[in-house]
Amino acid sequence: MTVTAATAACIGERGPFINRMAQTGTSYLARAARQPVRWQPWGRDAFALAAKLDRPVLLYIGSDTCRWCAETDRAIYTDREIGGLINALFVPVRVDRDERPDVAQRYQAAVERMSGLRGWPLTVFLTADGAPFFGGTYFPADDPITGRGLKQLLPEVAKRYRDQRAFIVEQAAALRQVVVTGSHESRGVLRPTVMRQGVVAVARELDEAVRSRAAAGSVMHAAAASLLLTESARNHDTTLLAPARRALDLMLDTTVGIAGEDPPRLVRAALVASLANAWTVTGEQRYRQAGRALVRSLETELPPQGSVFADQEAYVIEHVMVAAAMLGEPAVEARARAGLDLLLQRTYARGWGARHAVAGMPSAGSRTPQGLLQDQVQVASACLAAYQLSQETRYLDVALDLAAIIERGYADPAGGYYDTSAGDPVSQAALGDRTKHVFDDVLPGANAAAGLFLAQLAEVTGDPSYRRRAQATLESFAGAVDGGGVRASTFLLAARQTLGKP
Repeated sequence: MTVTAATAACIGERGPFINRMAQTGTSYLARAARQPVRWQPWGRDAFALAAKLDRPVLLYIGSDTCRWCAETDRAIYTDREIGGLINALFVPVRVDRDERPDVAQRYQAAVERMSGLRGWPLTVFLTADGAPFFGGTYFPADDPITGRGLKQLLPEVAKRYRDQRAFIVEQAAALRQVVVTGSHESRGVLRPTVMRQGVVAVARELDEAVRSRAAAGSVMHAAAASLLLTESARNHDTTLLAPARRALDLMLDTTVGIAGEDPPRLVRAALVASLANAWTVTGEQRYRQAGRALVRSLETELPPQGSVFADQEAYVIEHVMVAAAMLGEPAVEARARAGLDLLLQRTYARGWGARHAVAGMPSAGSRTPQGLLQDQVQVASACLAAYQLSQETRYLDVALDLAAIIERGYADPAGGYYDTSAGDPVSQAALGDRTKHVFDDVLPGANAAAGLFLAQLAEVTGDPSYRRRAQATLESFAGAVDGGGVRASTFLLAARQTLGKP
């Protein structure tokens, strides 16, 4: 037995340090149960173990729908030498990005500030209190030339943590504070000129993403195309059509006709909504034909197999439902609405809100939201769309209830909404940092989507208080729009809905 393996075995004998993925709740985590890495689930117990063993935490965040996450698992975390190094030097914690998007967003922001990198998977090294001090996205198993392979990095990071502890703890605490306070972004005034500049920046960045083929499959790039189409139609600005068309053509080349998880349902749902929008704006039959084919294929995946999360499922349902109505597919529209009914039955309780995972419901009489802000916003938005299409008031009732819950459970007195509620036992079961996010990523930014929902709710109900809430939410982040690029697409759409036509 090597020194590394022997050390790991001794530590294992001193405490409950085993791979715990078999007891986790998602298929993505459960598939790691046989890896040699002694993965721990996210929670206080893992960080208490790190403090007890006086080790840093190796946090790995991935998902079922991430190509490089699958490659990392195949090539790296099945490697027994790497597993032995990790088990001997760190407490490894594995997170499903889709199960804990709040955790994923927090540490993605940290990695972006540390290294300027964005993407998945994330590999982040933390102190025993959860503060990040080093990280990146994908690391190869072995890279002796640059020293950036895990076989080189793992011993080096552990040595730095041991020998430079005071400096690392101080720097990590400072970074953690920046990430938490930075999630509040910066306030600003919602001016039409700023919004127009933001749209121009989206068009420019979308074109760059098309040239590099980065726009081949993501929700944020489909949302950017929709924004440009909407702005083109509203302002009779034909210069915005070209980048939107180029992005849609690229996404069609790589997406239509491909079933399953690659590309993800979220991306195909975002694309079908953009195609319906393109058909409406341009009248080009090719967009209608492609959209109808895609919306029919998505219909067969309602409801999906495997792990289901309320925010993602509501997003897919809403986009399929609205696109089907625009493209003349009433049967698909009805199927999507039936999917929404099932989702509400499984995740929503009046006065309590929507929970994140489909399985299980809160105890009787509970009025504490146990889902994320993203869940409340996406379910509310889907219900509002269902009401507008069907005029069934039960959907409007749910949207109004969720609007009240968002304000009661998630509002920050300084402006905007936190990703988690103050009294959520799921959120408080681990580190208690509460952050706020506005920019698009795997899904539209939660605060941007909240602003859009509230502005639409004001239009539907005629109640100006919702528009005031939308404007206050967006102004909490307006100072950060410059530089947001395509990630600001939902924010800009919400701003336009709130301000109206200039």
